[in-house]
Amino acid sequence: MIITRSPLRISLGGGGTDLPSYYREHGGFLIAAAIDKYVYINVHDRFVEGFLLKYSHLEEAASVGEIKHPIIRESLRLVGVNATNLEIASMADIPAGTGLGSSGSFTTALLRALHAHERIWVQPSELAEQACLIEMDILGEPVGKQDQYIATHGGITAFEFHKDGRVESQPVQMSEDTRVAMEENLLLFFTGYSRSASAILKDQKLRSEKHDAAMLENLHLTKDLGRQSLRAFETGDLEEFAKLMDIHWQRKKARTQGMSNDRINEWYDTAMKSGALGGKLIGAGGGGFLMFYAHDRKQLRLAMREAGLREVRFRYDYEGTKIVAQD
Repeated sequence: MIITRSPLRISLGGGGTDLPSYYREHGGFLIAAAIDKYVYINVHDRFVEGFLLKYSHLEEAASVGEIKHPIIRESLRLVGVNATNLEIASMADIPAGTGLGSSGSFTTALLRALHAHERIWVQPSELAEQACLIEMDILGEPVGKQDQYIATHGGITAFEFHKDGRVESQPVQMSEDTRVAMEENLLLFFTGYSRSASAILKDQKLRSEKHDAAMLENLHLTKDLGRQSLRAFETGDLEEFAKLMDIHWQRKKARTQGMSNDRINEWYDTAMKSGALGGKLIGAGGGGFLMFYAHDRKQLRLAMREAGLREVRFRYDYEGTKIVAQD
């Protein structure tokens, strides 16, 4: 039996510039942090032939080609698993569709488990690229590369996405006091509903490919805000980071229809009047988690609780995708 896990993530600046429709022309940059909420994959051999798959559905298949779950099917093909008697089960600390990169975490955890089953070792960057290949190239999903890379690398990390597809990663250099302050004062609140990011991401992809001036200007600014956020982390100016988040959110709402709605806007305004210095909706938009940097954590928590939002407390994960059990 093999059990792996991959961390979920929060985006700290530059989100959206990791899509190939943008970085292939202009280069991308973002900062993301892995958190201690995980997707787990369990793989073990069965005593009978066939695949038994347990995710949000229960599925049985006689061969790889018959598997309906696209990521499981293509991961088995990519790794070259010859076994035909596997049980694969997944669990997650946070529901899918909430903006924390669960699909990338699922894919990297699954690939790590399948490689372990075949006794193959791959480096984090190679694992991330394999996950990107499956999701972006083989399955044609309109996603970017940040989820797969931050899941495999862990930590608080800056990524440079080059026009030729190369990705450079560098841990964000910050003092221990700054790191602790970020962990204590950055708060996550669940809006109560999930959403599919596909429609929003497809709109960004199409408009970027058509060189839509408004979309490109928005993404250029987003990339610049990401670089400014990096400088704020390095100098320990977290109030500046909070202000940059607020600017980012105001511009992100204008990026595409469906990014926000009246309820999300109302919650955001309530938070800004109740101890938050800045914040944004995590992920592509439309639902999931609101994240705020708090000046007064107690007041903010009370206001969000009264508004009906549930806080999810977290710490940062510095291990990335890993095997947690193998026998």
